[in-house]
Amino acid sequence: MAGIAGIAKPRSERRIQSALDRLAHRGMGGRRLQSLDGATMGWLWPQVQAPFANGGEELAVALDGEVHNWAELARGAASPAEALCIAYQNEGPGFVARIDGPFALAIAGPRGLLLARDLVGKSPLYYGVHRRAICFASEVKALLGWAEHICEFPPGHVYDPVLGLASFGYLEPRPILECPAESVASRLCERLAASVRKRMRQGEVGTWLSGGLDSATMTALARQEVSEVRTFSVGLEGAADLQYARAVAEYLETEHFERVVTVREMLSVLPEVIYALESFDALLVRSSIMNYLLGQLAAEYVPAVLSGEGGDELFAGYSYLKYLQPDDLAEELVDITKRLHNTALQRVDRCSAAHGLVARTGFLDRDVLDFAMRIPPDMKIRENGSSVEKWILRVAMDGLLPEEILWRPKSKFWEGSGVGDVLAEHAEQMISDCEFARERGIPGAPSLNTKEELLYFRIFRDQFGKAFDPALVGRTKGAPRI
Repeated sequence: MAGIAGIAKPRSERRIQSALDRLAHRGMGGRRLQSLDGATMGWLWPQVQAPFANGGEELAVALDGEVHNWAELARGAASPAEALCIAYQNEGPGFVARIDGPFALAIAGPRGLLLARDLVGKSPLYYGVHRRAICFASEVKALLGWAEHICEFPPGHVYDPVLGLASFGYLEPRPILECPAESVASRLCERLAASVRKRMRQGEVGTWLSGGLDSATMTALARQEVSEVRTFSVGLEGAADLQYARAVAEYLETEHFERVVTVREMLSVLPEVIYALESFDALLVRSSIMNYLLGQLAAEYVPAVLSGEGGDELFAGYSYLKYLQPDDLAEELVDITKRLHNTALQRVDRCSAAHGLVARTGFLDRDVLDFAMRIPPDMKIRENGSSVEKWILRVAMDGLLPEEILWRPKSKFWEGSGVGDVLAEHAEQMISDCEFARERGIPGAPSLNTKEELLYFRIFRDQFGKAFDPALVGRTKGAPRI
């Protein structure tokens, strides 16, 4: 993932250079700092995303993300950066609705500083104010100490000095498809294959492989595109994910790498994870520990990976969804997809970017997203004696994956990797009931739910002090409470 930072004020190179230094992990492939008439902007990127930065030396643009359809945005453009600038000049801020790909974007032009973020919030973006000038960065840590009123930039929005902050798209239920399940499955597989294909154009790509249906789907479709795929798994000794990942890797004949982690390693890396993640949400941190170590492993071998994030939200993979009425399921799936930006997608972003790795989410492709939201609820959860979640995705992948993976029940990443309640038990030993009662309240933010969350919050405070507003931290829906 690339890193961007800037301010709507010229000749602020020192301040933005310092902000980029705090984001250096996000891109060792190149760095650009520009002072323009109305802004100072910085941009750094990993080598695999250099094509999106090429040609931007004289252009007032900074991008964290990948624009798959840049040639269509502006006919005759020689690079993605040039295409973004031309499209803005020709169409105004509304052009961002046509971008295919994840993006956090800044463009400095005659109207002032434009900021925009993709519909689901795959690419992170935060903004604030410094001496009445708007400023922005890819992570909060780059704004701490000099920016005020820091907020997360909302997904699916664009900011223009003339129009202000405006939405350019909404996640909402679409009109339901009326066609046989076999046709829906075939069309879904075609869209997923196209999504993976476009995400493999920029150099070598591996996959994060947990052995679950979503990551296995990304791996199987990647294997159809190239003759060699590298896959990566982590877990505690004896973890189910390690076993299932090996089965997928053997079936698809990938070059497989795994790392067996100890509890001591998990605890020792916890401060690094929380600093990278910028969160203390219990379930998010719990799942990020293994994801962080997985990103570290993958970065040793490939510049980018495919991640299966988004599959559960689009195709109803969580167990509680089985108990909803069909009419309520579509609304609930939209709701949890909207929540991804500062929970699961934040994990994917930070746990890859911390190691200079790019993670690509094939399920959240524009065309896949739109199609998935039109699939009837009874094709996502199929009642056939028992409830089968993600039924239509399983049908779509039939023949491409082994049966034991195709029909494997959902297991959350932290469960399948063996983490389970290890960290909760550690927190129970470390924190007394009196300490929890005294410290669980946070002014201006929801109270901490568990001792495990308090453990993480203490580390969060040690890392960032009181300058980081806890209200900025996303909280997982349905997280365990006392």
